[in-house]
Amino acid sequence: MAAEVYLFGQILGTHSFLLKDGFLQPDEYSEIKEQYFLPGGETGTAATVLDSLGVSVRMAGTGIGTEVAPMLKGFYASKNVDLSLLNFTDDDKGVMDYVVIAGLVRSPMGRFQTLFSSGKRWWGIPKEEDLAGCKAAGIDPFFGAESLKAAELCQSRGIPYVTIDTRHDSILHHNAAVNVVSKECTSTQYADMAPEEIMQLMMKETDGLTIMTQGGKDMLYGRKGGEIHRMKPFDVEVRSTLGAGDTFKAGCIYGVLNNLTDDELVKFASACSAVAISRFPLPLYPPALEEVQRLISLKN
Repeated sequence: MAAEVYLFGQILGTHSFLLKDGFLQPDEYSEIKEQYFLPGGETGTAATVLDSLGVSVRMAGTGIGTEVAPMLKGFYASKNVDLSLLNFTDDDKGVMDYVVIAGLVRSPMGRFQTLFSSGKRWWGIPKEEDLAGCKAAGIDPFFGAESLKAAELCQSRGIPYVTIDTRHDSILHHNAAVNVVSKECTSTQYADMAPEEIMQLMMKETDGLTIMTQGGKDMLYGRKGGEIHRMKPFDVEVRSTLGAGDTFKAGCIYGVLNNLTDDELVKFASACSAVAISRFPLPLYPPALEEVQRLISLKN
């Protein structure tokens, strides 16, 4: 059976450390309460969440090295996530990151600046046959020409795609069904602009839906020629924010796949993210469809 969703982007092995008593302090001891080595990255996390929502996935992107491969294959063995497009290599241990977490605060560490400046392509090249049978897609913007290639293939096949943190002047934004722009992105790319100004700039450059997330503040969303809408995030007790944005993206992909209205899509994605941040670690306890629907029903 063909996968419903094609994902292209970052697939990592994430080492996560949940601290017992507050975040790291200089020259002070910190007790590790829980630690895990599980799939991560924007695409890896989205695949895990979509599978939990009952959606079949085919993912591609980051090359998978010797240390990441056994964990990744073992984790997805019982899930409806197709790994056949991934390049499993013996050249290195694989791309990993390390995340220290304490409640609302987290600090990711890795070697991505070194990787991206190496001049080497450590990710795959999308092909038309990769998307066969898929009805929706998610594309991370980090892989340059290959990310654009994935978007072009989606457009040529009439497959709507969701992307994240993509500038208003990018083809990736222009042709996206949904672009989710985080506070981290706007603070670096549009530092001198008010949120409403950024939204207006982005909305006029696409026929798709632009969503701006702002942490605990209201989400903004809208389309070309329309007004800017606002929605308050769900109020939940936060255990860890790791994967919150990636889960929101997965919720948007689910919404596109199921033809939800803009209001329904934003509410569904927000509920997915809310469920995700209420537990740790996310890959072992991803939001189930029933949990998301229950949370939405409480807000209605």
